[in-house]
Amino acid sequence: MKADFNVTVVDAKEYFEYTPGILRAFVKPSHYDALTFLLEPVLAKRMGVRFVLGEVKRLEAQGADVKLLAEGGGQMQRLEFDYCIICSGCNFGPYHRWGESLWAPTVLEDARQESDWGSLDERYLEGRKQHILREHQDIIALNDRKASVLVVGAGFIGVEWVTELQYFFRDLDLTVIDFLPRCMGPLPDKCAEYCANYMQSVGIKEHYCVKYDPNRQMFWNQIGLTDKAARTYVCVGVRASNYFMPKDTLTDKGPGGGGWIHFNQKLQVTTKPPHSQPVGPVWAEGRVFAVGDCNYGCIGTAQNWVLSPVPKVCYPGEEQAFHACRNVRILDKQLYREEGAPPPGDLKDTWWPWGAGIFATSLGPKDGCLVVGSTYVKGSGVVASTGLLAHWEKSFIERSKMSECQDRCFGKMVWHFVHRTPVILWGQGPCIP
Repeated sequence: MKADFNVTVVDAKEYFEYTPGILRAFVKPSHYDALTFLLEPVLAKRMGVRFVLGEVKRLEAQGADVKLLAEGGGQMQRLEFDYCIICSGCNFGPYHRWGESLWAPTVLEDARQESDWGSLDERYLEGRKQHILREHQDIIALNDRKASVLVVGAGFIGVEWVTELQYFFRDLDLTVIDFLPRCMGPLPDKCAEYCANYMQSVGIKEHYCVKYDPNRQMFWNQIGLTDKAARTYVCVGVRASNYFMPKDTLTDKGPGGGGWIHFNQKLQVTTKPPHSQPVGPVWAEGRVFAVGDCNYGCIGTAQNWVLSPVPKVCYPGEEQAFHACRNVRILDKQLYREEGAPPPGDLKDTWWPWGAGIFATSLGPKDGCLVVGSTYVKGSGVVASTGLLAHWEKSFIERSKMSECQDRCFGKMVWHFVHRTPVILWGQGPCIP
């Protein structure tokens, strides 16, 4: 985008954090340095775009009100724009009002006032590191006591977390539960069997078809923890964090109680759809786009999907960002067409990306399971690799993505054609995009 536009990036924290690798950092804090970097040197100096450290408090059709951090001293600044792409993500704590969890830093001003770790300022890299070290010390203390630990949710996050705990802290008494009849949610049966066999082999206790209800003693008796768990980690669900958006652009329902951004097939933000219609009118004249975890993730209903539910994982967000950037260029040519220039054409539809069906799950640092070809259909996909190879593949993805995000040659060479594939052989996109 920087070749054609004056680009400004706004973020409420001073650093980038690679979320898919964050679980390892809590059991091995030295790994965190490989998952993060300061944004200012990379964005401003290496990429040549403007970086504003601040929180967007309100987004309107022509501009954003940003509360500045650092040298801004908490002052409000108005940033006007021609086009805006929202990439604000989501949170992972469905039982917390603000979605707070260990897996993402607490950076919003209002959320920090009600945070369970409000004394640590995770808007800054040092505060995030202190939080990780504090949690690591707490786990060490639990391990020394041979305490019982409950992991709620046996999806790919819960399974990865409980196996990380088991590998690095062998004296913990670990239990994982899920409301579904098996682990790994909608992924293939072979993946679930492999992960379950691994957990059984290392002594992790599993309980399925169990609803998390910590206020009832019957629940604890059911999972064999009559004295309750000394520590509980919630690894289920997501929660929207689009507090800066107008209410008429947000859903009334959805994961975590709603609050997700309505959008159309062009990824433009819309207002609430009229009754019985899948898509609402475009908002802000179609100049504002929402990509990745912040949007609703689907268009239509289960009876008639316009866009099937897209998993809230990294790859679809990157793919949608690529689609949105392409549409911004087309829209700009439509609005400001140069004399003699060829017709810019219509905005392009997004689609269910093939990479949304790739799930790489670590089972400690020496084992894992890689699934490819998964779709929104339960049980779809195939197990491509297991064991040390699968773990190496996930580690390679992590290292190369961190390189690409820092605008380095190695990562860009690896990932350049992933979102620019000239021919698509699976997924729901066009054969020649």
